[in-house]
Amino acid sequence: MHKAPEYWYGSKRGIKYYFLIPFSWIFCLLVSVRRLLYRIKVLPSQSLPTPVIVIGNITVGGNGKTPLVIQVAELLKENRYKPGLVSRGYGGKATQWPQRVEADSDPEMVGDEAVMLVSRTGCPMTVGPDRVAAARSLIQNDDVDVIISDDGLQHYAMRRDIEIVVVHGERRFGNGWCLPAGPLRERISRLSEADIIVANGSGKPHEYSMFISHCFAVNMQTGETRSLSEFTCLKIHAIAGIGHPGSFFNRLKKYQLDIIEHEFPDHYQYSQQDFEFGDEATVMMTEKDATKCMYFANQFFWYVPINVTLENSFNQRLLALLENTIENQTGQRSEEKIH
Repeated sequence: MHKAPEYWYGSKRGIKYYFLIPFSWIFCLLVSVRRLLYRIKVLPSQSLPTPVIVIGNITVGGNGKTPLVIQVAELLKENRYKPGLVSRGYGGKATQWPQRVEADSDPEMVGDEAVMLVSRTGCPMTVGPDRVAAARSLIQNDDVDVIISDDGLQHYAMRRDIEIVVVHGERRFGNGWCLPAGPLRERISRLSEADIIVANGSGKPHEYSMFISHCFAVNMQTGETRSLSEFTCLKIHAIAGIGHPGSFFNRLKKYQLDIIEHEFPDHYQYSQQDFEFGDEATVMMTEKDATKCMYFANQFFWYVPINVTLENSFNQRLLALLENTIENQTGQRSEEKIH
């Protein structure tokens, strides 16, 4: 994804902004009609034999969705569930789908976020544009009892049991317009249908607050771990090819690090030439970017893992919803056997 236009989140307006507003009306109308067609079953929507949790957003760009997927997967594992992950595999160039993802999979084939998710969670994962096919492949080949969909809130071909929507605590919904005049994929009213709303940062009373932090760095050649405070005397080339690179740079600055910012498009495919800075300064990047740089990283390359803090009430709410879903599904199967 390229940098968001200023008129999405800022007060600056221009001729282009006003020109795009009619197209936003059309976009909103098409989205509403499409959703209606799924509701009245003109377009097919398929159920899966295991509970499905969709974690997504209604705006374009990075809101912290992927870190939340990691947190939810770890929460479920801690509570003796066996989660499996599915996603579109955005940026992947594989010619056949769905694709199984391993920790050592080529990010260029299956997508950088998918490789990071498997590396962090250890969960089985399958990716593909058809999430239903990806999920069915996962259920057939792995011992999973819950499906977590990374993104896919608007992928209505796959029925879901629990919807979690992530919003950015500061940017919120920008100027409130749908694409292309604004950042919205769906109207703000769509949030009323979600089971849980998580705010990346401080949220409103009906939202659960999630805080993302970076505390240490991992050397990409040796695996050595160091606190970020140990890098304060070094010049650092900070690399970010994510939805909102500024969020990563700002977190590094909180540690008083002397950084030179290098912003790349989201899901950018790096090459060694991208790091020819003419010096031997430390290179520090996001965990997602690191999945695409491991094969040429040297001793100066470090990545910064994400640490997520969530309210305990979020955990309780999600586990209660999941338990209720399983009870309902078990009851439905029992009724089917009787009849």
